[in-house]
Amino acid sequence: MGTNEKLYINGIDGVTGEYLVPPLEYNQAAALIKGETRDPALLRWLSSMWRIISQPNLGLPFNVDPTDVRQAGWAVVFHTGEDEAVKQALAPLIEHRKHQINNDTKCKVLAYREGESRADFLARYEIGAGSVEPTKVPFYLLLVGSPERIPFSFGHLLSVEYTVGRLHFDTAAEYTNYVASLIDYETSHIVPNAKEVVFFATRHPFDRATQLSADLLVNPLADGVPATGPQLVQPGVAEQWGFRMRKFWGQTATKKTFVEILTPGEGARPPAFLFTASHGMGWPRGHANQRAAQGALLCQDWPGLGTISRDHYFAASDVPTAGRVHGMITFHFACYGVGTPSHDRFIHKRGESPPAIADQPFIAALPKTLLTHPQGGALACIGHVERAWGYSITTPKAGPQLLPFQNAIGRILVGQPVGYYVMKDFYEKYAALSTSLSSLLEELTYNPNAASDEQLAANWIERNDAEGYTILGDPSAHLRVSDLQ
Repeated sequence: MGTNEKLYINGIDGVTGEYLVPPLEYNQAAALIKGETRDPALLRWLSSMWRIISQPNLGLPFNVDPTDVRQAGWAVVFHTGEDEAVKQALAPLIEHRKHQINNDTKCKVLAYREGESRADFLARYEIGAGSVEPTKVPFYLLLVGSPERIPFSFGHLLSVEYTVGRLHFDTAAEYTNYVASLIDYETSHIVPNAKEVVFFATRHPFDRATQLSADLLVNPLADGVPATGPQLVQPGVAEQWGFRMRKFWGQTATKKTFVEILTPGEGARPPAFLFTASHGMGWPRGHANQRAAQGALLCQDWPGLGTISRDHYFAASDVPTAGRVHGMITFHFACYGVGTPSHDRFIHKRGESPPAIADQPFIAALPKTLLTHPQGGALACIGHVERAWGYSITTPKAGPQLLPFQNAIGRILVGQPVGYYVMKDFYEKYAALSTSLSSLLEELTYNPNAASDEQLAANWIERNDAEGYTILGDPSAHLRVSDLQ
């Protein structure tokens, strides 16, 4: 990343075909950062949490294995006003987890009250910051309901200490579909997937954002990293954990290819894990396509800036009814890949109110469709609420920073719970970067040369990216690795 290079922020406008946010000069980004306001109490808490969650036990009792839901515990969290039909739809999953955990003190149904903060929610269950007691609030938490009722921000902050997943569908029947599909995957004699990882990465010759994600993220994850100096050869994540791998990159990452990934031919099985890297689509507040297609995946078919059509991106309505996604875990590096907040927290000037993005916060339609597919749904979909920040992949003078992604995928491929990776890697990074950014901004008030605009922007972007990851699905779900072939 050179000092003369602009910052290209991921995301394409579904009306104009232009970037959702025009590329920024580093001094423009620095001005946005210096105008940011954060609650000092929140920053102090994040600083203390960074020290705790960087330890192996993550604030749990030392004899509790955080990867074992039977030890760490599981709970569903409903808003106090949630519909009874939704609660009834979740009842089979609650009973399934009770049978699995076999300890009612570690399998619970918890309540979220309107407007409640993370600290107030935990205090009501007699838990303080930095201490995870599974018999009071279990480590694995499934938040059920609209982000209008249980805010995205509540889930983000809870994820610093706990392993959190979310579910929100439009109908009780969709909850029923997801629950039935998950239980079927966990209890059937055979699994429906191949022991395979598929990477799907667009790379446009005119677009720096996808060049970064294709070259510096997907290629090393898929193909590995060659030996350089004292650094030994590092295999790709699929090879490292005994999975087969296919990669669709650049010209092969078309919409037609994406459909084919989801509809394997006769006798073939879908992959167990799918990783995509592309622009996510966005629409103006109130636009008819916003709810239906925000976060849709822009494919290689896109001819260039200033042009956009329905043929260029893969949305929820493109998921084939004959698709086979049952048992799959998907990870989407794309703007708004799993959800959209009501307001833009990052791109606005000092003293201005955050601009509205949507009338209400909402979960993206594409992952909802994958999770509730009539042929059997995906186990979980991982991605961003808000933007994906492509420049988070590489740090000035240090190069690509792949460890959080490598660890995330590795943990999934060895069969650990899907939620565990967010807690251990990305949110540890979020807490650390929030702390260091706050310190850096404070230092800049009395030493204007404490950091360059480029250094400040790099820290800001990495923090924003790490904060935005969210899991849709039960955070305790995991691949049945020993049964994959």
